[in-house]
Amino acid sequence: MTDDPSHDPFTDHRSLLFTVAYEMLGSAADADDVVQETWLRWAEADREAVRDPRAYLVRIVTRQALNRLRTVSRRREEYVGEWLPEPLLTSPDIAEDVELAESVSIAMLTVLETLAPTERVVLVLHEVFDVPYDEIAEAVGKTTAAVRQIAHRAREHVAARRPRMAVSRTEQQRVVERFLAALTAGDLQGLLDVLAPDVVVVADGGGLAPAVKRPLAGRKRVAAALSHFASLVPAVEITTPLVNGAVAARIDPGGEFDTAITFVVEDGRITHMYAMRNPHKLGRLGSVAELRR
Repeated sequence: MTDDPSHDPFTDHRSLLFTVAYEMLGSAADADDVVQETWLRWAEADREAVRDPRAYLVRIVTRQALNRLRTVSRRREEYVGEWLPEPLLTSPDIAEDVELAESVSIAMLTVLETLAPTERVVLVLHEVFDVPYDEIAEAVGKTTAAVRQIAHRAREHVAARRPRMAVSRTEQQRVVERFLAALTAGDLQGLLDVLAPDVVVVADGGGLAPAVKRPLAGRKRVAAALSHFASLVPAVEITTPLVNGAVAARIDPGGEFDTAITFVVEDGRITHMYAMRNPHKLGRLGSVAELRR
């Protein structure tokens, strides 16, 4: 602990705690609540007895996030249509940290949704934040041996579902711009050329905005569904911000934010698209999120 009585380690680690909670929950709003709950418990702690504030705070945020995850997992089962994580506007620094960018990508967070709550917590803490197994065991109330088994099972589960290839931001930008050029021109062949044969589109409207209720798969089906977009172009502004560590598309019809789309790019083509249309999930794209490992 520092000798400066005015110094609060919670302030130093707040961005880290938010990142941990966000990766466990996929929701910035829920992560904010968990960080606030962590602060309340930190305020009541015997600071002199805390040898490692970072480890102590991560342990608290883990317990709070695990409790929240069990609650929201049940709530998401009743969600209208597909549930996607809440997108965040991120800085170039995040995109340059390949491991962090992958861990906060919409694609990865969507895969993490398929894990059981404890599996997700264990995997995030060990694989992303390098928390030792014994510290994770203390946080989740299990033995170190059990945590190792959970981590192994979770890694295998994620490895079977995660995107296979990582590409540079330059490559992402090039492919996304090719896609947007074909989209806005109504160029059906251009869309077919930039989409992978087995491309999958997942959209989240939350019952509040029009969106396909089930994933749309196959290059021809996706291209056909998007071919009408060109008729809307005069009233639509499209930009390519960095969202969750990767190049994305922000569609803004008539000055009113409508859709954020993130992409998975492999071998020069788009294999997955995640379209967030639920207006309740788009509020964090106005300012850059502070994420930290």
